[in-house]
Amino acid sequence: MRKPRDRRRRARAVLAGMTAAAVLGVTGCDVVGGDAPSPSGSAARRASPTPTPDWDTTPRSVAAVGDSITRGFDACTVLSDCPEMSWATGTSPEVDSLAVRLLGRSRAASHSWNYAVTGARMADLPGQMARAAARRPELVTVMAGANDACRASADAMTPVADFRADFTEALRTLRRGAPKAQVYVASVPNLLRLWQQGRTSALGLQVWKLGICPSMLGDAEALDAAARLRRSTVHERVEAYNRVLREVCARDRYCRSDGGAVFANRFGVAQLSQWDWFHPSVDGQARLAEIAYRTVTARKAP
Repeated sequence: MRKPRDRRRRARAVLAGMTAAAVLGVTGCDVVGGDAPSPSGSAARRASPTPTPDWDTTPRSVAAVGDSITRGFDACTVLSDCPEMSWATGTSPEVDSLAVRLLGRSRAASHSWNYAVTGARMADLPGQMARAAARRPELVTVMAGANDACRASADAMTPVADFRADFTEALRTLRRGAPKAQVYVASVPNLLRLWQQGRTSALGLQVWKLGICPSMLGDAEALDAAARLRRSTVHERVEAYNRVLREVCARDRYCRSDGGAVFANRFGVAQLSQWDWFHPSVDGQARLAEIAYRTVTARKAP
């Protein structure tokens, strides 16, 4: 890993040479990225998993679906996916991914697959689930929803009813191809805390002006009533998405949610990418892996 001073120097070079359109094109982490399968790779505070019967704490294969967080975007190089740093399937010893923890490094390389796509929203999940189901994995990890909240404006966020329908369809799609695959569902991260942490950095504030998650991070220094209302609206929508994830998951015999552990994670600036102050850093990815592992290996709900 580069030293913090080197990372900041490189970040400044990126800021100097790129426009908002060149950096993220649209909003949030909506960057077009690859979804090719990747090898895999594995520590979290106590989660509150949803009760699930017949839960196997030692699955022997893992498939991951979701968005740029699961692709490791901006975790090790600027403006690029870095799947080796993925919390779900990465190979990096610094992250110690869920797959490596569960399967061991050797087996993880051949029995884990990353079908997440940078920029994906919940509407994209059924397609990813179809690809994952074809592998007949014993465990599928889900982390999606941040892009549904990170839109050009609060009004453009995915409606909760649509979010519910899309997630329900995603699980149905999985069940058609892999009826007994277990599913770990991570909650949507706390975007309000992201704003609270990142706004302490002058560099972070400048990067956000390039168009990262405008619904929450736009006009990041504004503290007027309109700005507070906008951020509150986004925060409430994220909470609603997390309720949907828990409720839909609870109706599936082989699904276990993290009980809001990712949302409740008290991350700081060290867990944020120094290139975009939005995606998890290597340390942030490691924390997500820890939360997932604690949830998946819990024998029963507390």
